[in-house]
Amino acid sequence: MHFNHASLPREYCRFTSQKFLINILSLAAVLIIGLLALTRGPTPIPIMEVIKGLFQNATSERINIVIWNIRLPQILIALVAGSGLAWCGTVMQSVLRNPLGSPFTLGVSHGAAFGAALSVIFLLPRVPNLIAPYLTTLAAFSFSLATAGVIMAVSRAKAESTEAIILTGVALASLFTAGTMFLQYFADDIQLAAMVFWTFGDLARTNWKELAIISAAVLPAGLYFQFNCWNYNALDCGEDTARGLGVNVNNVRLFGMMISAIITAVIISFVGIIGFVGLVCPHIARRLIGNDHRFLLPFAGICGAGLLLGADTIARTLLAPHVLPVSILTAFCGAPVFFWLIIRRNLR
Repeated sequence: MHFNHASLPREYCRFTSQKFLINILSLAAVLIIGLLALTRGPTPIPIMEVIKGLFQNATSERINIVIWNIRLPQILIALVAGSGLAWCGTVMQSVLRNPLGSPFTLGVSHGAAFGAALSVIFLLPRVPNLIAPYLTTLAAFSFSLATAGVIMAVSRAKAESTEAIILTGVALASLFTAGTMFLQYFADDIQLAAMVFWTFGDLARTNWKELAIISAAVLPAGLYFQFNCWNYNALDCGEDTARGLGVNVNNVRLFGMMISAIITAVIISFVGIIGFVGLVCPHIARRLIGNDHRFLLPFAGICGAGLLLGADTIARTLLAPHVLPVSILTAFCGAPVFFWLIIRRNLR
């Protein structure tokens, strides 16, 4: 059935226009921050030199190398990874109908840390140094994917119990944390340092090739989530209501969680563990733009991109020429915001 646009209530048109405008302005703000981030770092670069370096050649070859080989890939990774983590958190909170839902509270990151530690102890001493980083990435991805598989199995077996899924994630996180600590206890100084370094989320370790891999996973997932925005809206009204509207609740939940877990596994296997982005950004987005997933999903992605980009920029400049791991900044920023959201929710 088709409706004439002129027959729609004027208030509804104004409502949707405002939400759309917020998304556009927020995206423009994040892109401006990204441009400014290109100027910041151990080697400051004037904004006009950055613009010349992007669209033609800067006056110095060194500046071109800094822009194209170091800062631009790192900034684009921050945008893509931040968006992906925020989308995954938004979808998981919706399909689980739990504000604590996120890939990290379900143990996916802990599985990746255990896989990386296992690789450092048993695999890296037996392989050439040239392939060692790729082997660690593959081990982290494999164990995070295995964790996601267990979550998917529980989700299918306990389709009506989101609490069981959350508790399974907590149990898996505890199990993998214990396993990682066990490996660290028997590691030597070099192996221990390698384990700890991997768990630090660090965008500087990536390059153009890894950016392409992450983007190839994250962007189609974002389109899939946006395509299912009405299903997520229906789930927010309750499972009975969603079924009455023709939504296959079990499939929506299963595929939403599966894709979210896989995307998180891809991201953290390359950049390490970055916490709180997937947990906090959906809550911030809901406070600012509402619960309609047509607008919530794009805005949550923008919030995630902006948060990770801002944290990475501060990490590169706060103690320059030393560079802090970005996960430290996201934890410092995310934890107080999360506490504030919990307190505000209880007061309401």
